[in-house]
Amino acid sequence: MPDVRAGDPIARLLAAAAPPDLADGDVLVVAHKIVSKAEGRVRRLRDVLPGERARRLAADNGKDPRAVQVVLDESAEVLRAERGVIVSRTHHGLVCANAGVDASNTAGDDELVLLPADPDGSARALRAGLERECGVRPAVLVSDSFGRAWRLGQTDVAIGLAGLAPLHDWRGRRDARGRELRATVSAVADAAAAAADLARAKDSAEPAVLVRGLERFVIREDGPGARALLRPRHEDLFL
Repeated sequence: MPDVRAGDPIARLLAAAAPPDLADGDVLVVAHKIVSKAEGRVRRLRDVLPGERARRLAADNGKDPRAVQVVLDESAEVLRAERGVIVSRTHHGLVCANAGVDASNTAGDDELVLLPADPDGSARALRAGLERECGVRPAVLVSDSFGRAWRLGQTDVAIGLAGLAPLHDWRGRRDARGRELRATVSAVADAAAAAADLARAKDSAEPAVLVRGLERFVIREDGPGARALLRPRHEDLFL
């Protein structure tokens, strides 16, 4: 796909790049960067005036205060800031490093890409656009790379979703030995995002991955979206 700029018709570009046998049961995993760029979710450092808190956090963590100000603007709450990392809860309710603000794969050193303002809405719009362009209605998943508590490394997760069941609840069913399952809920959407990440190298300039074999989880309606994957605050043992 070509480089994406603000206002570009993402659904049309994805439709042009998709194989001719794109089907209703497919899942299209789209890196959030192209969605954010098309939606104009980009900040330029030269336009940012850092406040006192941003300057203080920047000094403590070895960061550009202008970049820190962008992170603060995108954060509903800063949860921790140390060792050069700011962990915050975004206005969407996502808990991640630097509120998802990222400088990789941008147009220039002065540019930062933000998360989409409404990732689930973006996924729904892309799904509707693909249906108009292709006549089929695959599920659409908008992904981003997140770190994880307790574990090293990053993996892609679903931050926006339309047409895919986000979770598969096994509670109340029986395991192979007949014991009742009481806690098992599979994160279907995150697993699909992680699988797509393995197929798409970080330097590939291929922002979309077609995932097949998940037809049993693809639904006709758009569904609850990736918001259903957010753990309620009262259940979070670390906040």
